[in-house]
Amino acid sequence: MPFARIAGVGSYLPSNRVLNSDLISRGIETDDEWIVSRTGIRARHLAETGQTSSELGFEASKKALEMAGFDPASVDLIIVATSTPDFVFPSTACLLQHKLGNSGATAFDVQAVCSGFLYALTIADKFIKSGSHKRALVVGAEVFSRILDWNDRATCVLFGDGAGAVVLEASETSGILATALHADGAHHGILSVPGNVCGGQIIGDPFLRMDGQAVFKFAVRVLAEVANECCEMAGIAPESVDWLIPHQANIRIIEATAKKMGLPMDRVIVTVDQHGNTSAASVPLALDAAVRDGRIKRGQKILLEGVGGGFTWGAALIEF
Repeated sequence: MPFARIAGVGSYLPSNRVLNSDLISRGIETDDEWIVSRTGIRARHLAETGQTSSELGFEASKKALEMAGFDPASVDLIIVATSTPDFVFPSTACLLQHKLGNSGATAFDVQAVCSGFLYALTIADKFIKSGSHKRALVVGAEVFSRILDWNDRATCVLFGDGAGAVVLEASETSGILATALHADGAHHGILSVPGNVCGGQIIGDPFLRMDGQAVFKFAVRVLAEVANECCEMAGIAPESVDWLIPHQANIRIIEATAKKMGLPMDRVIVTVDQHGNTSAASVPLALDAAVRDGRIKRGQKILLEGVGGGFTWGAALIEF
């Protein structure tokens, strides 16, 4: 049976870097100390008008394919995790496929919000293990700035835009050691965009709404649980992983999860301070940052995990 290994990683952030002070100058009633103390966020990147998830994903994908040394035409599976697709349809994956000049690969989107990249990575792993596909491009891409209410300081300061990508290839040695995915729709109301388009009109609320305290409590609990579950499946102790890359939502959630796992913060990859919460893009963005700055090296074990609206959550233990 073939295994899936990561051959390349890449990421992309829009050029518009927005500091907390920039938000204040826009008239948002907040201050830098309030944002940093509660979230750890100091800056985020926001897409330009008209800049789409497929465009961000394209830039990240090019870098991942370049690192892997693969021609885009050789990829036979493209999965994009996004909650902010370019259109209702076609899928963002098909639009990305076209931009890459690929033709014939299986291509589709996954919608699991901030857990989306973990869902997409797990699906790609199973496709490769089945023997049906040999090279997969897995992308998390978001333009969350399009669904934010900029009058709601409890949510608009938290999110940013960006994309991250990994290329998987079939291998004789295992690279993805274990994965675990879960969901519980009973908690859908604490984080959602409770609106839609019907007959050309917006029905309901088109902006992101969140019960921050409820999300915090849920996230800390399930992230610790799924991390332990994934490590148990792989037969290793949680504290023995080389790096933890959690969903970059809030520094307090990240710190609480690391503490429950018995990991010091110097073995946790943190980008939330500079990226904000980029939803499905946050884990691959952080992975790429740590690979390119030399912290993550070949042969190390990395635990990736995420939790998002739905509610969905998941983890993947990889050997890079």
